[in-house]
Amino acid sequence: MQSSNHQNDAVHQGRAEPLKRAMSTRHLVMISLGGAIGTGLFLGSGEVIAQTGPIGAIIAYIFGGLIAYMVMLCLGELAVHLPVSGSFGAYAKQYIGPGTGYTITWLYWLTWSVTLGTEFTAAALLMQEWFPHISMWIWTLIFGGVVFSLNVSVR
Repeated sequence: MQSSNHQNDAVHQGRAEPLKRAMSTRHLVMISLGGAIGTGLFLGSGEVIAQTGPIGAIIAYIFGGLIAYMVMLCLGELAVHLPVSGSFGAYAKQYIGPGTGYTITWLYWLTWSVTLGTEFTAAALLMQEWFPHISMWIWTLIFGGVVFSLNVSVR
């Protein structure tokens, strides 16, 4: 509890604490699952299977997974070489230029903002299958409210 209060005091006084290199396997697994599994994955998989068939979907997901794996290996190498907060926005700023770093940082934020909205919509589509008499926008508001309240209440 002492270190938590110390970190809060440092943040309020404008001092930045150094990054801690303490991620366990559990942290990495949960980050990976949270970034990969969402309601959009289930809806998107159904569409891919409908268009290409099961073999085409498996081949497409293997190919996409290999590309994502290679990108993550590269990002991991950069993180080991330059452990800073800001991730690839900071890497782009240092190795390409400040304008590129700024743009990438904001585009990353925008991407996740749009993704969150599509996840709420996908969840509402799935809920409408079970409760067809309730409108989709109500489910979207419910899921958005739950996520918002969970983020506001966590310190």
